[in-house]
Amino acid sequence: MTGFLKAGIIAAGEGSRLKSEGVSIPKPLVPIEGIPLIERLLKTFSRCGIAEVTCIINEYSLEVKEFVDSRDFGIPIRIVVKTTPSSMHSLFALSPYLADARFLLSTVDSIFHEAEFIRFLEHGKSQPRIDGLLAVTGFVDDENPLYVALDAANRIQGLEKSEGKSWVTGGLYVLSPRIFQEMDSALARGVERLRNFVGHLLHQGYVLEGFPFSKIVDVDHVQDVATAENLLRTNQPWQD
Repeated sequence: MTGFLKAGIIAAGEGSRLKSEGVSIPKPLVPIEGIPLIERLLKTFSRCGIAEVTCIINEYSLEVKEFVDSRDFGIPIRIVVKTTPSSMHSLFALSPYLADARFLLSTVDSIFHEAEFIRFLEHGKSQPRIDGLLAVTGFVDDENPLYVALDAANRIQGLEKSEGKSWVTGGLYVLSPRIFQEMDSALARGVERLRNFVGHLLHQGYVLEGFPFSKIVDVDHVQDVATAENLLRTNQPWQD
């Protein structure tokens, strides 16, 4: 693949659940098979043709900036240090660096098969008429999942907190910069968190599509580390 996307990484959360379970390092530095989450993500982005990355971290995680700055990942990486009240606010803080073209957005704690991620990017590139492509998965391992209703063409019809749908969101998005036109409106409506902003986009008539992954693991708890490592050890689907 050739570079066609800028990317934003949201890594400004406190990682409170991991801290409560005894993890003392910032979440982006939690190792999966010996590789910190942020390093795994940046290396994946570089291999998959991402052109440049802007990552937002909070002011209490300066070790993450030092870690990234001390390594060469083969692509330009900008670190924005800002403590934000929510993931939606983190996205808005990234907007000056992402607003000129279609971009990839990722949370820092998503573990997935790289083969599926490549297909996800290729599909996002090939669908310029949609406003957003969301990774979805049938694997549910979250105390507060966001369920996604898809139609036969994988267009997103709605987001729900209740069970009964086949898919949940997976922390990866390809988005049109047009979505930043909704920043002021979302804030005025009291919308908070990225998941609520996605719901706001649907309500405003934006066209969003889901892209199924076999499995995505969000590393929120200590036990998720083993689940993520088991995922990476399995045969990757969709590989030629």
